[in-house]
Amino acid sequence: MKKDEVPQDLSSLGKITKEVCYATDNTGKYVTELSSGWEVKIKALDVAWNDIEKRIESAKEQVLNNHASPLLFFMEYRLMDIGILADYTGFWKWQIKRHLKPKVFNHLSDKKMQRYAAAFNIKVEDLKNMTLHED
Repeated sequence: MKKDEVPQDLSSLGKITKEVCYATDNTGKYVTELSSGWEVKIKALDVAWNDIEKRIESAKEQVLNNHASPLLFFMEYRLMDIGILADYTGFWKWQIKRHLKPKVFNHLSDKKMQRYAAAFNIKVEDLKNMTLHED
């Protein structure tokens, strides 16, 4: 693809970042060019984000129905799995699985709650109440 043919279709991520693409210049040499995206990639990202939004909503319902602790909601919201959360908190994976149970979560110490809150970059009270503050 030639340098002037690099797609510049604006997506939601295109407002935040650009992607480096390789293209040929007038002399036929490969050069890098910034692209804000292209239609096919935009559609693929939209599908992925819709899936993520459904997972977040499902997690929220599970918490509200007392089938899971707020950890599940924040894990989905922050795009984390148990392994990633374990790395951030220092808890073992089996401990996090146990803390996903509402009865266990409700009896966690303040120190453990603080570790989770720090991992999600929220306050302990927000963790307990499943409250989001968009910045």
